[in-house]
Amino acid sequence: MVRMSAEDRRESVIRAAIAEFARRGYHGTSTEAIAKRVGVSQPYLFRLFPSKKAIFVAASLRCIEDTGRVFEEAAKGLAGKEAMRAMARAYMRLIADDPEKLQMQMQTYIAVASVEADGDSGFGETVRAAWTRLWDAVNLPLEADGDETTRFLAYGMLINTLMAMGFPAGHRVWEGIRLDQVVVPPEA
Repeated sequence: MVRMSAEDRRESVIRAAIAEFARRGYHGTSTEAIAKRVGVSQPYLFRLFPSKKAIFVAASLRCIEDTGRVFEEAAKGLAGKEAMRAMARAYMRLIADDPEKLQMQMQTYIAVASVEADGDSGFGETVRAAWTRLWDAVNLPLEADGDETTRFLAYGMLINTLMAMGFPAGHRVWEGIRLDQVVVPPEA
C-alpha cells in the first residue's frame, strides 16, 4: 500500500472540501464530513489545516484559480471576441462537467458576506484578491477596456444564477443567452 504525502493528502482535503461546502455551505458543513470523505481523522485534518475557515479558504481559492486557468487556457493564442467566445464556451463546459465548481463559487460569495458580518474581513480580502486575478485573466485576452470584461463577467454571473436556481435550458429566462456561444453585444 502506497502512503500519500502530506501534500497529496492536503490536495484530497481541498477536493473533498469543495464537494462538501458546495452542497452545504460554510456553516452547514462539518469538518467531520470532510475528514470522512477523505478517509482521515479530524485531528489529522487539523494537522493539515489549522481551522475550518482555512479549509474553506483553500477550497474557495482553488475554485477561483481553476476558473482562471480555464479562461487562460481557452484564450491562449486568441484575442478580442475570439478569446471571449473561447472563454465562454470553456466556462460553460466547466460548470456543466463539474457543477460543484459553480456551487462552490456561490457558497464562497455567501460566506464572504457572512464571515465579514461576524467581523472577519480577512477572508473577504483574500477572496477579493483572487477574484481580481480572475478579472485580470479575462481582461488581458480581451484587449479591451474594463467595460467589455465587466459585461463578460456579468453574463457569466447571470448564467451562474440561472444554473444555480435550476432553470432548464429551454426555459424562457434563457432567451437571448445562447449557450453555444457567448452573447457579444452589438457594436456601438
